[in-house]
Amino acid sequence: MTALKHFYETFQPAHYNLYIDVNRATKLISGTSTITGDAKETTVLIHQKFMTIKAVTADGKPVTFSTDNDNEAIHITLPQTGETTLSIDYTAPLTDSMMGIYPSYYELNGEKKQIIGTQFETTFARQAFPSVDEPEAKATFDLAIKFDEQPGETIIANMPEKREENGVHYFDTTVRMSTYLIAFAFGDLQSKTTKTKSGVEVGVFATKAHQPKELDFALDIAKRSIEFYEDFYQTPYPLPHSWQLALPDFSAGAMENWGLVTYREAYLTLDPDNTSLDMKQLVATVIAHELAHQWFGDLVTMKWWDDLWLNESFANMMEYVAVDAIEPDWHIWELFQTSEAPMALNRDATDGVQSVHVQVEDPAEIDSLFDSAIVYAKGARMLVMVRALLGDDALRKGLKAYFATHKYGNATGADLWAALGDASGLDVGAIMNSWLEQPGYPVVTATVNDGQLTLSQDQFFVGDGKEAGHLWQIPLNSNYDAAPEIFKDKTVVLGDYAQLRAASGKPFRVNVGNNSHFIVKYDDTLLTDILKDAASLDAISQLQILQDQRLLAEGRQISYAAVVPLLTQFAASKRAVVNTALYQVAGNLKKFVDPESAEEKQLQAFFNKLSADQVARLGWTAQKGESNDDQLTRPYVLSAALYAQNKDVIADAHKLFATNADKLAELPADTRGFILANEIKHFGNETLFDQLLADYRSTSDASYKNDIRGALTSTPDANLITKLIGKFEDADTIKPQDLRGWFRGVLANEKGEQAAWDWIRNDWQWLDDTVGGDMEFTTYITVITGIFRTPERLAEFKAFFEPKLPTPGMTREITMDIKVITSRVALIEAEKTAVNQAITTAN
Repeated sequence: MTALKHFYETFQPAHYNLYIDVNRATKLISGTSTITGDAKETTVLIHQKFMTIKAVTADGKPVTFSTDNDNEAIHITLPQTGETTLSIDYTAPLTDSMMGIYPSYYELNGEKKQIIGTQFETTFARQAFPSVDEPEAKATFDLAIKFDEQPGETIIANMPEKREENGVHYFDTTVRMSTYLIAFAFGDLQSKTTKTKSGVEVGVFATKAHQPKELDFALDIAKRSIEFYEDFYQTPYPLPHSWQLALPDFSAGAMENWGLVTYREAYLTLDPDNTSLDMKQLVATVIAHELAHQWFGDLVTMKWWDDLWLNESFANMMEYVAVDAIEPDWHIWELFQTSEAPMALNRDATDGVQSVHVQVEDPAEIDSLFDSAIVYAKGARMLVMVRALLGDDALRKGLKAYFATHKYGNATGADLWAALGDASGLDVGAIMNSWLEQPGYPVVTATVNDGQLTLSQDQFFVGDGKEAGHLWQIPLNSNYDAAPEIFKDKTVVLGDYAQLRAASGKPFRVNVGNNSHFIVKYDDTLLTDILKDAASLDAISQLQILQDQRLLAEGRQISYAAVVPLLTQFAASKRAVVNTALYQVAGNLKKFVDPESAEEKQLQAFFNKLSADQVARLGWTAQKGESNDDQLTRPYVLSAALYAQNKDVIADAHKLFATNADKLAELPADTRGFILANEIKHFGNETLFDQLLADYRSTSDASYKNDIRGALTSTPDANLITKLIGKFEDADTIKPQDLRGWFRGVLANEKGEQAAWDWIRNDWQWLDDTVGGDMEFTTYITVITGIFRTPERLAEFKAFFEPKLPTPGMTREITMDIKVITSRVALIEAEKTAVNQAITTAN
């Protein structure tokens, strides 16, 4: 693709009249895009992709045009510059790519059905209608949709429908907005609606394959989230309605289209009577994330994709702020600490990782920006740091000013920092640019040298890394007053340690609360002091010790063997946040043992030691009135006991299966997956396998689907693995949007690893044809990277993926993942003996 200027530089739209006719039977889209705007040059550029352009007029007169497929463009020659109305007649295919306008498939009472939906982020609106498809090219839109309508079908869009004439549905004029946020959908839908305190109509829509009660949870969360944001942002929700739509086929998790948010069914619909607490929390945070975007991303939009973090990092933080406000008993920030924080820390420690702010132009590269660990999780941690520094009063004041200044327009990161700086009196930009523009993060080393308490910062790497002399402005949040609020220098001496310790009366710590994006390496003196009374530390501090020590071990700064005794120290905790961290670390020990070896038997015994008392305390069945912590801990300890081959736990799971064999979907959702997987592993046969696969196809319960997938992919039976892989390309059984999870499940199963690896290498072209060009595509490579750990697999990985390095959008992922596997192989080689000795000693 040759380098072109931004199309907005040639033509600046003000208003679109869109007529779109979708024919499901012929799989054809036809229409007219009429765009009024300001022509800055006599040759203007308009986006199109996969279209046949029939005719182009300017102010009612035919003009010369040419189609440029390489650059996804129409070149149009105009008689003059200035205000111009372009009218473009076109046709385009209706494809199954889950991009642009596309069909979603589902079954109802054994009948195959479809609904039509849209996905225009990042650059797919140009597959639906000719447009200047760039975030800065905001305009108003009048939408008119015609389709091969059947009785009883529903059509929805960003704005309310104002009339229907001759089969054409006309919608109210939108506010000024970006093309990638336009959305509409139609089909045989059910819905439930309510209103917010301020009168915004809120609705949840889904196919009729779902039970009506599956819409209730999302409706409640959506309503209360909008009410919260209107108050927090001190800015009204700017549209008359907020529709939430579950699409059966959807490649992303969810998409913040203004007024019509689209979701995977798994992230919107749920059975309120049988869904685990962690799944409810996940769905609530996804809804709150998308609704945060209605202001941050939709009302004010990044000027260009290099500031994607402005949208995503902020929404990722705000989802937790909102859910914490509307469901305070959930302590949702603990989920942030166990999911977002470790994901960001793991990814950001690899040399070559992207910074949060990245320059980008090529559409294929734009999609690669959506690195969930960096633009979402790390960016959110940056903003959590900002919130902690500013406090909510200054944050809200700054946001109110930011929205007032930039509403219905575009902004950059500098604009946000300026608004927050004005509100707080802090130079927020100076502090945050070190985090925004630099990849990676620091390890702060705390030592006592010649009696002096000393801090230093260096970039932290897992694996080889090139020191680039980066320094960060680190919010230290220490419990000693002698420590600076912001640590900017390479080294700082805080003073005489003995005096400071005596004056404080407590061990020295930094990053209290674990809100800043760095890890801490305490020397033996300081760490021993902290661990002496570790049981009295708050739960987040205990998590932080486990997390930081694991990362230091992964980065070869301490011995991995030193991490093993820490696990027994925290194993009795009743706090879910500690148990989540503990079993994340314990799970990492599996890479040091070979399947079915004597070392693995020792590791299984260690897992049994860690989990036995908790399993005895919690059991398989929830007790009336038990705490949220108990509900969230139970799956971790049962999973550990099953890995440990605990005979009693295996037998109890088998009994529960037998008792509920005719109603498996009704097993408690928080343990159902373990019961099914246990049955498949220890008592499975082809009949059960086929029964669960049939259940998978017929159920609309995403949580049950997930449990079935986890069970079937864990089968040790080679014939059943072959049978399962044979379903990978059968979209009637496994939808392409769900395939990555199935692939990962088989690859992670030592009995299925080779078959799954062979499949992806042999059928890579099919995979590329089916889900390539999608922002999730490169995560197939990430999934493989998470599993491979031997020199042989590393060599095979390089042989297969190195020839693909020049592919746009894949270069960074492949380069980084080779480093990740290389460092893991070296770590195992260096530490295997010591780790296994430590496990034996711990037993």
